[in-house]
Amino acid sequence: MPDAPETNLFHTYDAERAGQGCSCGRHGSQQQHEADVLAEQQRLQRGRDVETLTNDVVEETLMRSLFPRVAERRDFLRAVGKNAARAAIASVLPLGSLQAMAQEKNGALEKKDLKIGFIAITCAAPLIMADPLGFYRKQGLNVSLNKTAGWALIRDKMINKEHDASHFLSPMPMAMSMGVGSNATQMRVATIQNINGQAITLHAKHKDKRDPKQWKGFKFAVPFEYSMHNFLLRYYLAEHGLDPDRDVQIRVTPPPEMVANLRAGNIDGFLGPDPFNQRAVYDEVGFIHILSKEIWDGHPCCAFGTSEEFIKQNPNTFAALFRAVLTAAAMARDPANRSLVAKVISPPAYLNQPETVVEQVLTGRFADGLGNVKNVPGRADFDPVPWDSMGVWILTQMKRWGYIKGDLDYKAIAEKVLLLTEAKKHMKELGQPVPEGAYRKYSIMGKEFDANKADAYVNSFAIKRSA
Repeated sequence: MPDAPETNLFHTYDAERAGQGCSCGRHGSQQQHEADVLAEQQRLQRGRDVETLTNDVVEETLMRSLFPRVAERRDFLRAVGKNAARAAIASVLPLGSLQAMAQEKNGALEKKDLKIGFIAITCAAPLIMADPLGFYRKQGLNVSLNKTAGWALIRDKMINKEHDASHFLSPMPMAMSMGVGSNATQMRVATIQNINGQAITLHAKHKDKRDPKQWKGFKFAVPFEYSMHNFLLRYYLAEHGLDPDRDVQIRVTPPPEMVANLRAGNIDGFLGPDPFNQRAVYDEVGFIHILSKEIWDGHPCCAFGTSEEFIKQNPNTFAALFRAVLTAAAMARDPANRSLVAKVISPPAYLNQPETVVEQVLTGRFADGLGNVKNVPGRADFDPVPWDSMGVWILTQMKRWGYIKGDLDYKAIAEKVLLLTEAKKHMKELGQPVPEGAYRKYSIMGKEFDANKADAYVNSFAIKRSA
């Protein structure tokens, strides 16, 4: 017979020993138990009891992986007792190792009070959830997450050293390091925050215009010039025969303003980050034309990083930040945790979005605005590896569309920005799977990209701006 649903197994075991009537043994009825659980969830959203939540979630996750069936877990707890079970888990629990590393390095942290900038989108889930779930604190860091209005402001605050580290669009650190669109400031990318997680959303009035060839004259929004959104939209349009600089208008619009501009008719659509694609469906003003996953499955979206200067001045602090965000990414990547992640990042301090909208994005079960409910588990994912080949692809598109000109040493630039070796080192320390290599091949709308043939790739496109 299948296992019955369970709440926290440690509580269940206590209830059985005490002979109480609810699953945790502390209430007169299951109804009272559920009411208290709801109240506790609300308190957690206001920032209370965060560390307890973190420990419980990770303990439960590990217990379930070690003992897949409820009966096995219950037998284990009966055999060794709750305290011994927790001690056993602590011996292999990644968070326990993290805490030990943090305590060991606390005296060496050069800077403990940090300001980290972010844009309120689901792409930032790892760096956001690391705050309420206590991952920064376990590294000895006191982090202030600063919600920021737009990407130009994110860039400026990093250049002006108002933020210590930041949520970035993946192409931004490349552009900033090269002095494209701003003064040159060497940035480094620690992790890719998310892969996929974007979509092309059109106004509801365009449901009869599903063929991009019908989009001449359309006005589209993207969050920033140096964004995967801009480059993927341009790629998609060009593959359908449209010149993105002549046949349509592409406007830079902060993500939180995209749905309002769609509703007002100021734009016909956008290639933007979630949750705003899903929010347009939720508000019945738009529909999802195509997920970015369908353009390039596994493409990078956002990143997490800081300046080279900050790393040189604060190497131990940066390592602690690295570990905290990698731990959060590993938790976010597990589909079993997606509903919890949605609950943690949806409140006003973070995304300020309906939890159901964020959950649809993260679980991949969503309404598309065309009357369908789709199930696409990889709609958004959280693979943190900053592949050098991703950086080379970004540079090819910057050259293709005229943002940079002349000969480029693609690999040297990518490797100077992306901290792939360091990411692998910290992933290994944390017991996370470490992939091999640095330059992967990709398929984007059926066309292969090989980082070893970057210039040939740029020159292969019929529609481009590069000299």
